[in-house]
Amino acid sequence: MERIDILIATYNGEKYLKEQLESILNQTYKNIRIVIVDDKSTDSTTSIIHEYMKKDDRIVFFENKINIGSSKTFEYLLTKVESDYFMFSDQDDYWEKDKVELSYNKLINENADLVFTDLEVVDENLKLINKSFNRLKKYDYKIKRCSGYDMLNIYNVITGCTILSKSCYIKDILPFPDSKNILHDYWVGLVVSLKGKITYLDVPTIKYRQHLNNQVGTSRYTDRLKSFNEVREHLINLRIENFKVFLDNKRLFDVTQNEFNKQALEYYKMVKTKSNVNLKKLGIFHKLYKNDRFTFYILFFMIMNLPFVVRWLYNIKKTFNKNHIKDVN
Repeated sequence: MERIDILIATYNGEKYLKEQLESILNQTYKNIRIVIVDDKSTDSTTSIIHEYMKKDDRIVFFENKINIGSSKTFEYLLTKVESDYFMFSDQDDYWEKDKVELSYNKLINENADLVFTDLEVVDENLKLINKSFNRLKKYDYKIKRCSGYDMLNIYNVITGCTILSKSCYIKDILPFPDSKNILHDYWVGLVVSLKGKITYLDVPTIKYRQHLNNQVGTSRYTDRLKSFNEVREHLINLRIENFKVFLDNKRLFDVTQNEFNKQALEYYKMVKTKSNVNLKKLGIFHKLYKNDRFTFYILFFMIMNLPFVVRWLYNIKKTFNKNHIKDVN
């Protein structure tokens, strides 16, 4: 039985940390090493960790001298890996007792380098909200349709706390890109997909807790934006930033992928200047979105290339919602 390092970044996690640690310590797969780095918590988080260290010698603990944020903390955690395999854990979720065992068996049986799984969405009291996070977020179609770079070039469909991966890829993963748009789970999944094989376990192995302090949850950033133009600009800027990062890391991509990354960046920069209609580089658009659901393909085609139509429909919907609220009141 191979040893697996489970990496946990903590910060003011006193409310749920005990429950999460219990779920990890009670895994059916016993050969684990739990590596925790605390990002300068101001509550009782570190006291809880010390309490559990006395109970179980599989826990290793480090503390940041200053608060550096979750991304840098996970980066630091990866430098502490000593086993051939690693997993990420959030401080506020709850792992199913066979999560590690199921993930490891899937990785070995598929001869893969990284496996990720589905999640069950729950409230702060672990009460079921949705049986499948990936179906809720509409990721399941793309996950089943393709893999590797084609699955990850424009969407992050991998949730970090479901990952089990081989440690030999850490040398390629580090350092994380200096980009607020590319989270650690996305980067880890992308890099391993470029160098090895990733596979998906269509089973929820985690109770993914939703609460007010979630850094990343089921809500979308675009839901907070007020106008169609803001939504479109955000989506385009996100793609531009990502493909810039890809091109800054050419060493990880092959010649064909690097050329496509360059073309994709040029496409998004171009459509950003087209406020009403675009009829250029549609072949690049098709390559970017061909693996998406048909309805999403059409929606993004309109958003990127025929924004005047979507803007008109968006304004009608907004007006209707306003009037409907008035009528109800």
